[in-house]
Amino acid sequence: MALATGSCPNSVREPTSEGRSEGNAGREETVLIVDDTHASVVALELACSSIPGIAVRVVSSALEAVKVLERDGPIRAIVTDIRMPGMDGFELIRFLRGDARHRATPIIVITADTDPDTPARAARLGANAFFSKPFSPAAVRQTLERLLDANRDT
Repeated sequence: MALATGSCPNSVREPTSEGRSEGNAGREETVLIVDDTHASVVALELACSSIPGIAVRVVSSALEAVKVLERDGPIRAIVTDIRMPGMDGFELIRFLRGDARHRATPIIVITADTDPDTPARAARLGANAFFSKPFSPAAVRQTLERLLDANRDT
């Protein structure tokens, strides 16, 4: 199981049409990165935006993520940190799984949290994957692609 984190100013990377499957043609799918650590965000943005047909949106807090979800509508997947000021990643996962609109949205957690219970707690709350920092951007991308493909079939 793997979870993800990241941080940097809000940004959006537009999906490319190259490599997009016919089922996704003309449809932008957004992955939301929720992290307040610049280095993590940069690595996660590169990993996620390299997936054909994916746009990346970045926010630096769980509260901002909730606002984006409420205002902008569907997000294909969320990559989140656990430790953030205000609302933490656990609370964000709880919010997502408690809302019918986001219940099936894949969630990846990436964190530097060293508490041995953190991966199990994230999984119990409904995270689909968990990664500890430092993490492999390639492994995160591979897991994200797998989760997106599995979620697309449902």
